[in-house]
Parts: sequence; structure tokens; C-alpha cells
Amino acid sequence: MIQHLLGFPIETVLVFIILALTAIVIDLFAHHNDKPISLNNAIVWSLFWIAIALAFSLYLYLHHGSSIASLFITGYVLEKALSVDNLFVIMAIFSWFGIPDNYRHRLLYWGVIGAIIFRAIFVIIGSSLLSLGPWMELLFSAIVAFTGIMMLKNQGKNHEIKDYSEHFAYRIAKRILPSYPKIVGHHFLLTQKQLNAELAKSGDAEFVSKFSKNILYTTPLFLCIVVIELSDVMFAFDSVPAIIAVSQEPFIVYSAMIFAILGLRTMYFVLEAMQQYLVHLSKAVTYLLFFIAFKLAFNAGNHLFGYNINISPTNSLYIVLGILTLGIIASFIWPEKNK
Repeated sequence: MIQHLLGFPIETVLVFIILALTAIVIDLFAHHNDKPISLNNAIVWSLFWIAIALAFSLYLYLHHGSSIASLFITGYVLEKALSVDNLFVIMAIFSWFGIPDNYRHRLLYWGVIGAIIFRAIFVIIGSSLLSLGPWMELLFSAIVAFTGIMMLKNQGKNHEIKDYSEHFAYRIAKRILPSYPKIVGHHFLLTQKQLNAELAKSGDAEFVSKFSKNILYTTPLFLCIVVIELSDVMFAFDSVPAIIAVSQEPFIVYSAMIFAILGLRTMYFVLEAMQQYLVHLSKAVTYLLFFIAFKLAFNAGNHLFGYNINISPTNSLYIVLGILTLGIIASFIWPEKNK
């Protein structure tokens, strides 16, 4: 078999690409209209994306063995879990910008595209750094543990930032292009002609004098997606080291992250509806980070001191699933503790 530069046969890489692209096309065709996503619709499509990920894990199991399949599933579940906190931040961003429900899926789609690109960059950098030796594993362990500590300190605090106009990405975007303060359909950018038509239609004479002749103007949708993209980049600093702790195979890490991210658009609407019930899930994610930090430090100790004791991929998967399950169960047993 011809080996791909990522360490897997080219056939496996092609299966990943074809499966992901086919699922994306199906999803986009089903959601090409700007309609609000109902909870039932979100649940069905969340299950669809989970099924796609499981289908790929089955392929890995049949062609590369149970160990590789376990690494993939563990990375997938871990990325899903770590995305919970990020989705809460996105909810706050949507709320501040006043984004209507029917446009949120479109914005999440573009957010996913950015995440796919940035994850590839971070996975390549992270995998390259870990190849330098066990001391890098200790550094990654410290980063993941620090993230867990910060999440623990922020437990119970509101994710909402009071004024996103002070956000770095928001200010940069407004300096590059002038902005029109109202949402105009699903447009991210407006031409001068479109802006003139909108001003004439809305009768906002007060805005006419504020806009000089420019080629393009941003809308709140554009500014919102810029803030989301930068927030996701910051999130990747935490999540990528955690996923790499599960497997240092770049292809397994990246494919697990991508399938998890692709399902986040519909998972957002499920989480939005269920957040008042899953009150302890964020705590479970925090403890999950401490486990990952321990696993990284333990692996480094194996290399440095020759312990020769390993946490197998299957056991890692059981621990990850167990922690998340306990968080969900605790949310239903003690719902009042987060009120």
C-alpha cells in the first residue's frame, strides 16, 4: 500500500475526505434556507453527524485495528466535550450582536470552515513540537492543567462579555472596512449600491452622511463571525494539546477533531435548549482536562524514567466517557446546585 505523508494509507485519507465532504453537502442541502433550527431537527442532525463519525471509526477498526479506532473515538468525544464551553461563548456572542435564530446556522457554518483551517495548522505545529521529546509533553501537560484550573475558577460565572465592541477582532474589522449597524438579510458585506438601496428603503437618512464612498461595508453578521473565529482560535490553544495527548498520530487527531467540529452547528441548538439541565457538564469537562494533563505527564515520565506503565487507548476512552456520563447524571440528580 502507498503510505500517505500522515502515516496512513492514501485510501484511508480518501475515505475520510469523501465521507466528510459528502456529509457536508447533504447537510448544506438540507439547511440551505435561512430558517430557524428546531430542537427536533437539531437532535436528528446531531445524530446524523455522530453516525458519520462512527462509520469512519468502523472503517478504522476493520482496516487498522481496535487500538486506532479507540484513539479516534476518544479524540472525537474529547473534542465534543471541550467544545461545550466554546459553544456557551458563541451563545453569548450571538446574543450581544442580536443575531436572529434563522441566521445562526449560517454563521456557525462559516465558523466551522475557519475551525477546519486553524485546526490543521495547530495539529501540525502541536505534533511537530511533541516529536521534540518528552519535555514537550510536560509543557503540554502544564498548558492543559492551567486551562482546567482557569475553568474551575470560572465555574458559575456568566460567559457573556458585556461589550463585544471592545473585542480585539471587532475593532480590527471596523478599522479595515466601514460598517453598517443593521442586519441586511444574510449579507456579510454590502456594496455601495446595496447600501444605498437599503438606506432608501429603510428611510434611515441619519446614516447617509456617515458613509463615504467605499467599495464594501460590513454588517453585524460579518463582525460577529470575525469575533467567533478569533474566539475559536483561542479555544484551539487549549483543545489541540488535549487531543494530541490522546494520540500523536496527526491524521487521527485531525480527523477526530473535524468530525466533531462538523457536528457542532446542530449540537449548538441542542445545547442551547438543554443548557439549563446540564448544569454539571462543564465541571465534568474540567475534570476531563485534569485527566488529560495527568496522562501527558505520565507519558513523559514513562519516556524520562522508564516506568513502562501505559494507559491504553481503550482505557482512556472508558475514562473519558465515564467522566462525561457522571457529569450528565449529576446534572439530573442535583440540578439545584448550579442555580
